Amino acid sequence: MQSNDPLHGKTLEMILQELVYHFGWEEMGSMIRINCFISNPSIKSSLKFLRKTPWARKKVEDLYVKSLT
Repeated sequence: MQSNDPLHGKTLEMILQELVYHFGWEEMGSMIRINCFISNPSIKSSLKFLRKTPWARKKVEDLYVKSLT
């Protein structure tokens, strides 16, 4: 049986990389106002922040799911 969850099997890193590829840091920073997207952004620093910050992670996951439709 296949999962209908678009996040199924995706790591946070994969999601972040796809979003950066799709939108770029600048656009992501304007959509989700968090410093790790605005000031000197990197995958590594963003992952560190998002793993400790559930509300920010949820926004990133929601943006990812929206970007698929």
